[in-house]
Amino acid sequence: MRILVTNDDGIQSPGIAFLAQALSAIGEVWIVAPDRERTAVAHAVTLHKPLRLQRVALRTFSVNGTPVDCVNLALLKIMPKPPSILVSGINKGVNLGDDVMYSGTVSAAMEGTILGVPSVAVSQEGQDEFRFTVGATYAARVVRLMLDQGLPEETLLNVNIPDRPRRSIKGVRITCLSRRRFHNPIIEKLDPHGRKYYWIAGKRVSWSRNKDADHEAIEEGMVSITPIRLDSTHHGVLDQFRAWEPVIQGGANRLTRQGHSSVRRGS
Repeated sequence: MRILVTNDDGIQSPGIAFLAQALSAIGEVWIVAPDRERTAVAHAVTLHKPLRLQRVALRTFSVNGTPVDCVNLALLKIMPKPPSILVSGINKGVNLGDDVMYSGTVSAAMEGTILGVPSVAVSQEGQDEFRFTVGATYAARVVRLMLDQGLPEETLLNVNIPDRPRRSIKGVRITCLSRRRFHNPIIEKLDPHGRKYYWIAGKRVSWSRNKDADHEAIEEGMVSITPIRLDSTHHGVLDQFRAWEPVIQGGANRLTRQGHSSVRRGS
């Protein structure tokens, strides 16, 4: 039983250490993680510089790349055989709603799913301090269930744990992704030379999609588990948009004819 562990907070993050320790009771843990923090890099892949691998300890490696780079190297070059499961985390801070689109933590799990390995992303709510022991406990429980029951094809799990002692966790809820809104998402300032510069920041002020929403579960002190599917096609509206096909095709033909006539007139 091999378990691959990665993250986006970097190889030195305490979250990955707590996670690896908890999972070592289940199987042989391999760690392949970025050599430094790679928060919010989403599904970035390094294409324009060489990737370098450093062995840190037994079955533990750091990479000068993104979380997705780490997963690719681990599965295709480092590990002697594919792992039974991939666990990404434990992330410092939650990954809820639209944030999964930017999250390196979730993207690592997504890459594992693309490569055919059952994968889960684990994030821990907190501010300056994080209850990684609580997150690791729930991560191990989820992993045991995944190994026992499997996952649907092209599906990964996004797990978020509230910032509470384990005895104060109110339960576990299967959730959907929320939509989040920010107040003043772009902050403009002046440097000492009077030139403008910008921070993409802002404060989250509201959420939507309240039915079974992941943010509500966290606010209520519950562990949120969201199944995410790789195929993001909106299958329910395919027939509606198929009516566009002849219109677009006809418009393309008309534009082509107009283009030819313009060329003839100009020659």
